[in-house]
Amino acid sequence: MTSWLRTYVPLRLLLCCLTVALCAEASSAGASVCWSPSVTSCTDCLRRGPQCAWCFKEDFLNGAGLSQRCDLPENLRRRGCGPEFTEQSETKVEVNATISSTQVSPQDISINLRPGAEASFIVSVKQLEHYPVDLYYLVDVSASMQENLDHLKTVGVALSLRMTEHSSDLWLGFGSFVDKPVSPYINVHPSKISNPCSDYEIRCRPAHGFHHVLSMTGNMSEFTRVIKRQRISGNMDTPEGGLDAMLQAAVCQRAVGWRPEAKRLLLLMTDQPSHLALDSRLAGIVRPHDGLCHLENNVYTGSTRMDHPSVGQLSDKLLENHIYSIFAVEKQQYQWYEELVCLLPGSYLGKLGLFQAPNLIELVVDAYKRLLSEVAVSVSVEDKAVSRYWVSVSPICPDGSTAKDRSCSGVQPDQTVYFNITIGQHSCPNDGEDEDITVMVHPVGYNESTVIRIHSKCRCSCGLMGRCQDDNQSPCTGTQDGSRQRQRQEQGLMKDSNADRNWSCRADGSDMECSGRGVCDCGRCVCEQSRLGTVYGKYCEMDDFSCPYEGGLLCGRRGVCVSGECVCDDGWTGESCGCPVSTATCQSLNGLICSGRGRCVCGKCVCDDPKHSGDFCERCPACQSSCQSHWKCVDCHLSHGLTREEVGHCNNTCTPLVGYTDDVAGQAGEMWIQCMYISKDSCRYRFQTSSQSGRTQLHISTRPECVSSGRLVGTFLSVCALTVLCGLVVVAVSRLLLQKRSLSPGGAAEDGGYHCTGKDLSYIPTTNEKTVTYRRDRPPDRPLEMHIQVPKMPLGDPWQC
Repeated sequence: MTSWLRTYVPLRLLLCCLTVALCAEASSAGASVCWSPSVTSCTDCLRRGPQCAWCFKEDFLNGAGLSQRCDLPENLRRRGCGPEFTEQSETKVEVNATISSTQVSPQDISINLRPGAEASFIVSVKQLEHYPVDLYYLVDVSASMQENLDHLKTVGVALSLRMTEHSSDLWLGFGSFVDKPVSPYINVHPSKISNPCSDYEIRCRPAHGFHHVLSMTGNMSEFTRVIKRQRISGNMDTPEGGLDAMLQAAVCQRAVGWRPEAKRLLLLMTDQPSHLALDSRLAGIVRPHDGLCHLENNVYTGSTRMDHPSVGQLSDKLLENHIYSIFAVEKQQYQWYEELVCLLPGSYLGKLGLFQAPNLIELVVDAYKRLLSEVAVSVSVEDKAVSRYWVSVSPICPDGSTAKDRSCSGVQPDQTVYFNITIGQHSCPNDGEDEDITVMVHPVGYNESTVIRIHSKCRCSCGLMGRCQDDNQSPCTGTQDGSRQRQRQEQGLMKDSNADRNWSCRADGSDMECSGRGVCDCGRCVCEQSRLGTVYGKYCEMDDFSCPYEGGLLCGRRGVCVSGECVCDDGWTGESCGCPVSTATCQSLNGLICSGRGRCVCGKCVCDDPKHSGDFCERCPACQSSCQSHWKCVDCHLSHGLTREEVGHCNNTCTPLVGYTDDVAGQAGEMWIQCMYISKDSCRYRFQTSSQSGRTQLHISTRPECVSSGRLVGTFLSVCALTVLCGLVVVAVSRLLLQKRSLSPGGAAEDGGYHCTGKDLSYIPTTNEKTVTYRRDRPPDRPLEMHIQVPKMPLGDPWQC
């Protein structure tokens, strides 16, 4: 069992290390992101994601599969494909600053996108003060609205005066609606068509889908005169055709007279809910609404031919025409219109009990103030491209907060709201062709908007062409100068094209085609595909897996693998390109390589003497200090005298470069080390040593510092006496303090002293009684017994345990 583990565990570790190394190399090369065996073209590569790039350099990785040309841009550059030969996703955003705006900016943006890419930009919306206002009254004139219509006749002038506080210019318009004039919405009896109220002996006007009565005007008297002439009508069912009329009032801008520079308010007054899309099928009308204006003589002619508009269609038209909608309804219909308002951006619901003039005026003023204080945007993409793009909107409000939805509330005049908008592309059209689409950013209720023109680039401008059809064909343009072909013709090498092509697949001095790792096709090597990595090169001599690894990377990513050996980049050497050529990392502070005690190998110092260590061979724990190594030499010179004539006696045992000086410290320099030597007669000799030009020099001072033996003995005795005296003083003081504490007033018991029994003293008896029985060797009939009482120490007496 033990031998099996010894064999199995190292094998597992070896396999794990190899797997980790291969995975690290594959991950670093971006294979998991961009590479795929199915990628055979530039278009396929760029569809892998915005981070991928395609190399169209003709001789890039000669012999490797086309899929190897798809990789991360930095990996392609490392393999020798420069940026000029790289096709990659490029997102570009250009703002047209020539179009001026007062509320919404910028108004024109151009974007280049590829699948998987995204672009971000900022749209600012400024809230101005004292806008001109266009207010269009769209009133339900069914019979139940008779009283409400009478109240409306006094609104015009009063509203104009009230709105002067908030607007510099107010214009009013008017239109009416009932329902579609077809069965079952109205009674189609001939007498009921011309007068729906004939049963009540009242003269009513015929039912109609929408009638535009008064275009926008600043003449309040004209508005009041038109309102007074209005008469009610009638229909059969409860819901009315309000949404149908709203769409016509929004899209028929010329007839209604909406001003481009004004804030546009559409006020709908009704006491009933409205028909929705598909309701017209009850009348046999199945044609969807086309969203266009159909007014003839100010009467809506499409009412009997097209269905009611959907809520989404009405919302788009209100946004497109920059119209705020205000609903003035009776309280019985609040819930129905509350749900409708949630689906219409820039709409406001007024909860009125009675349609009286003061209530209507307050409703309009409050709605105007609230709608202007809330700034929101709506982004619309062309229907044909909705599924291929996504949009994200993040507003930044004036107070610095970021709203969760697409709007900011409480915006005051002259404040600006910024919208950070991001547009991304999911995919290309099915045909793979480039496309141009338009995206509109509509600030709700504003008469300005931002147009985003997106150019989707789905095709590559440069890609590989076919091989072996034409030798001078370029992988980018399909053409190439024929210099190489002409040169081969002049040299007579075109006679046997097949043989020439076969020889062109062999490296110099080799009789093996494509290094034995590929096949020769059309005069070029097509390298084999290996599960370990990529085989490439003109002769399939290169790969990315068979060379040594450094730090988990092939050749340390500082070279290329050729025939199983690393060919290092400039500045690097070694089996795995892990050694820098420069010796700068081995240079010590004194300017020497490895302090002059070693060699620089692979960027690190290798010391010549094993006693030395450290990054620069500067340490030597087992070595004597430079001062100690010269003590014998100094002693030799001192034993022969301190005269210059006697220096020669020590030349055989010491360095000959020994000199004497009066002051050693005065000659100290950057390369000199100060030392001291104590002779046998207790004299101190100072000397200095230096190693320069490979020779050691000593300078010995001729002025020793000597101390007599008698003086040394006296000093020693003085120190000993002083030490003994200090010890006695400390012992005496400590004893005195202990005695003073034991004799303090109150005794030890009062000071909280320790009691040996650990019991309360009041329970301790004053005497101790004990009976002792004595037995003799030959006891009598009764043994001798003694009864002893031993008095105990009084409680107040001090004692120790």
